[in-house]
Amino acid sequence: MKRCNWCGEDQLYIKYHDEEWGVPSFDDKKQFEFLVLESAQAGLSWITILRKRENYRKAYDDFNPVSVAGFGEDKVQELMKNEGIIRNERKIRASINNAKRFLEVQKEFGSFCDYIWGFVDHKPIINCWTSESENPAKTELSERISADMKKRGFKFLGPVIIYSHMQATGLINDHIKDCFRHSELAKDSGI
Repeated sequence: MKRCNWCGEDQLYIKYHDEEWGVPSFDDKKQFEFLVLESAQAGLSWITILRKRENYRKAYDDFNPVSVAGFGEDKVQELMKNEGIIRNERKIRASINNAKRFLEVQKEFGSFCDYIWGFVDHKPIINCWTSESENPAKTELSERISADMKKRGFKFLGPVIIYSHMQATGLINDHIKDCFRHSELAKDSGI
């Protein structure tokens, strides 16, 4: 069975590739989870974040944006001491700020999913890369989404992080064409 090369031999990475990456998510909680994790990943490898994911789940109240939006200074200091997550104060503070902005988007659009999926006309973009080297780090679309989110007050979500978020949550199918997940996800999308 052919997979994208980036997941290598690591079983956690393979499971993530096979079961999650590129699967369209229309669940606000999952969208928030990936905003937190992708933002934390900036400058680090994704496998580092995957290995800390359960620690994040506990520290961030199962990625409940209402809870995270209410985190105060005591919680920031507690998170700064939590060795199970990335202890970068700017990223931690950004995640709390982003939870507040996330709730504002939900209120304005009815759901965060309606907001984010609106950028792709509510259906995944199916790319047909033959090699992972063709896969961009960012696109005009991720730049546009990032700029809009920045105007809304989100932090630590530049166009590269947003592109990664789009890949993770299935707004874009960036599995290489001969990866078994590419055709499965394209078929599931009805395209």
